[in-house]
Amino acid sequence: MTEPPRVLIADDQTLVRTGFRLILGADGIDVVAEATNGAEAVDAVRRTRPDVVLMDVRMPEMDGLEATRRILTGAAEQPRVIILTTFDLDRYVYAALSAGASGFLLKDVTPEQLTAAVRTVRTGDALLAPAITRRLVQRFTRRGGDADAPHRDLAALTPRELEVLGLLARGLSNAELAARLQLAEATVKTHVARILAKLGLRDRVQAVIVAYETGLISVGEQDGDGAEEDG
Repeated sequence: MTEPPRVLIADDQTLVRTGFRLILGADGIDVVAEATNGAEAVDAVRRTRPDVVLMDVRMPEMDGLEATRRILTGAAEQPRVIILTTFDLDRYVYAALSAGASGFLLKDVTPEQLTAAVRTVRTGDALLAPAITRRLVQRFTRRGGDADAPHRDLAALTPRELEVLGLLARGLSNAELAARLQLAEATVKTHVARILAKLGLRDRVQAVIVAYETGLISVGEQDGDGAEEDG
């Protein structure tokens, strides 16, 4: 991935699109298309095949959530989607992450944060820190249903992989996982990659969501280091 990322900006506000285009262009990142609503974004993705989509949540005709679902369903080559929102912990952000988005940014993001975010998700990493994802999950996940769902959903994982998933969902980085489990960091990366592959997940953000939704860890549960949880 030596070439600069190719980006599509979907936002119904001209000033937002223009500002982001200028910021990205100044950092050598090519904006290949712009869209003013979700329907335009879906069409533009098919035409231009960007690496990253900056997707506003609230747009006319088709919102960013539905556009994200359509973009990330069935396509052989899927871009990474970063959700743009003016509200921290917007309930639509959680739904978009569940649909496969790689993270979210607030619209008052600094130029440095914006360009770093685009480059981060382009490499396949999740933009959203697990601790922030936990806050989203705690606010908006609805528990219940089939009590056997955790066993069915996670049956493909080995005991070690379940352990890694549980710690990952509590917000531990690869280095922290390696120290906790007394493993090499490369081994931890292998475990994480296998977890994502077995569960059909795009990145760590979705892994955190799955860990909560399947009941592997509980809402409000925290790591043993005493880190404070947002309630």
